Amino acid sequence: MDWIIDLLSPGRESLASTILLYSFVIFAGIYLGKIRFFGISLGVTFVLFVGIVMGHLGYTAQTDTLHFLREFGLILFIFSIGMQVGPGFFSSFKEGGMKMNGLALLGIGLNVAIMLGIYFIQGGSEGFSSLPELVGVMSGAVTNTPGLGAAQQTLLQIAGSGDQSAAYSISQQMSMGYAAAYPLGVIGIIVVMLIIKNVYKINVAEEIKHIEDDNAKSQLAPHVLTFKVTNELISGLSIKKLHQLISVNFIISRVMKPDGEVVIPTSETILGLEDEVLLVCSQQDEEVFTRFLGPIIDKEWDRDGDSATFHVVSRRIVVTKSEYNGKKLGEMRLRMGFKLNVTRVSRAGVDLLATPNLRLRMGDRLTAVGKEEDINRLAERLGNSVKRLNEPNLITMFIGIFLGIIVGSIPLKFPGLSVPMKLGLAGGPLVVAILLSNWGPKYHLVTYTSSAANLLLREIGICLFLASVGISAGANFAETVFTPTGGMWVLYGFIITTIPLLVVGLIARGKYKLNYLSIMGMISGNYTDPPALAYANKIAGNDAPAVAYSTVYPLTMFMRVIVAQMLILFFCA
Repeated sequence: MDWIIDLLSPGRESLASTILLYSFVIFAGIYLGKIRFFGISLGVTFVLFVGIVMGHLGYTAQTDTLHFLREFGLILFIFSIGMQVGPGFFSSFKEGGMKMNGLALLGIGLNVAIMLGIYFIQGGSEGFSSLPELVGVMSGAVTNTPGLGAAQQTLLQIAGSGDQSAAYSISQQMSMGYAAAYPLGVIGIIVVMLIIKNVYKINVAEEIKHIEDDNAKSQLAPHVLTFKVTNELISGLSIKKLHQLISVNFIISRVMKPDGEVVIPTSETILGLEDEVLLVCSQQDEEVFTRFLGPIIDKEWDRDGDSATFHVVSRRIVVTKSEYNGKKLGEMRLRMGFKLNVTRVSRAGVDLLATPNLRLRMGDRLTAVGKEEDINRLAERLGNSVKRLNEPNLITMFIGIFLGIIVGSIPLKFPGLSVPMKLGLAGGPLVVAILLSNWGPKYHLVTYTSSAANLLLREIGICLFLASVGISAGANFAETVFTPTGGMWVLYGFIITTIPLLVVGLIARGKYKLNYLSIMGMISGNYTDPPALAYANKIAGNDAPAVAYSTVYPLTMFMRVIVAQMLILFFCA
């Protein structure tokens, strides 16, 4: 039995004992993270605390292995997040997203201002908490692990070939500050939600009704209507001519002639009086077509058709062949080559109007209308194999990581900095992932990754990173955190958490009159905090908080990583 005792004893640094330690820390952390306290769970973040406990008990890992797993885990996590948020990163600045992202940036600015205020009030570099430690506290207060990883990596980068042991010790202090502030960070977000609710005496049921009413009046989703052509001025015109007259995006899916014949229209199809037209447009353009064509009528169009004259069917086709990734819909020549129409494209659960300039992406679901044999031909051409989407696209992933590390290593010189700034192993992969996922399809680079695959990579990455941070910081955690200094870290963290969110939340409701459900999602996204989002979703019972969360999440995640690096560079270089 000596072998098992040797394997499980503290202080061993063999490769087998290191892997065993990581396995235990990760599975125990994930299991304990599922336990709810007052409806709140910490999720995978509990891996950090299990790692701290094991480090405190004397368990250690091989130094080189720990460093590798920490950095590689961070890269996997950051890159997966970038690929997830990239497609919505630039679109999040449009319309109402500008307002929410502006409020999120205000929150980030207040977090930094309060943290720096604490730093200088306690005496700056002469105080009992150094700036790197307070950056760790701030990262925990805003529950942002990538920011912690980016700051630590930048600190070690500044040290270069100098005193790495001192830099590593400071890095561990940052981890302890993060761990001290994190629990109250999660609780603080929910406390702010409750304060805003009570200050404005908000009735959640009424807020839910407002969201439902707004969704019913949505102006963005493709709107499907049937019109009867009664305008004599339109009679005899081709659909091509109609597009020239009406300067809005629309698609005519089917036309039923007065004799009952249903046809798939082309640009040369002539419209006549009493024709019934199935048309897809944006809801705000509905009035345009009632004036040009005629009245809206109630008509149920048979999707499958069961008569000689009604030989048109409607099917969904999934794009799974990489050669069509990034191809414009207009380049497909669907009406001429396949004699059918594509009316809508569903991407990531969102329906898009099938305009000619819309670029297809792997995983898009096209709603095609036409004869069944024509639809089958198109389906065969595009792939239409859901199984193929489940295959991981590792080429793009490692191309992205390769380019991300190169970009992260580019020295950027700024006046006043003795050390050039680098995006590092966190910022580089994040920037490249956002750019790849957003513009990769334009250059026919397949960036599609199934949600399950992305989540798996993300969870593996964050678990490896948190386990590494916990194990390395655990040895001195108790003697540092359970002291007056540690108590101040907890207090500082709670202040950094709550005050900016209160300011942002009060402005969002008081000045901009944002819906309370959206505010909950926005402040959860501002702190990139899934437990807080889960609480908001439970209260709302709909996806309004998730929509707001995803609106601010991309920019917030990017800025949290960059700001943490900038603070270390400006104050520690």
